[in-house]
Amino acid sequence: MTQIFERSLDFSIKSFEKLDVSQRAVLEAYLKRFASLQDYLGAKVFKNLLYLAGISCTKMSEVLTLIEKEEIIDLDRWIEFKNLRNNLEHDYPDELEDGLLDLKYCVDSFKEIEEIVIKVFNFARKYDESISIS
Repeated sequence: MTQIFERSLDFSIKSFEKLDVSQRAVLEAYLKRFASLQDYLGAKVFKNLLYLAGISCTKMSEVLTLIEKEEIIDLDRWIEFKNLRNNLEHDYPDELEDGLLDLKYCVDSFKEIEEIVIKVFNFARKYDESISIS
């Protein structure tokens, strides 16, 4: 999230209403990208990461259990992220206040998602040194 939002948005309705259309668009894009990243990691990356390590599994519950065992995720937090993603994708909040709480949760969780991505790259690098974060 850009510094302008970190300084001026306290996730209240009053501060949100002061944002212009382009700033609101950035927030909407942030929510969508958070949901997309969480979905992509869970649906595609984790299973392929295990495949790269020579671990075969088909059930998502197995994938998540093994990914947690490798200390890439905390399963309870991952389920929270998944639930939020589902809410963002399917249940547009009727109340602005609920939407702002979802946004705050996403912003507050950014560092944690970033750490998961770094752990994914570090794990993959064990099996293929050509993989880089750049």
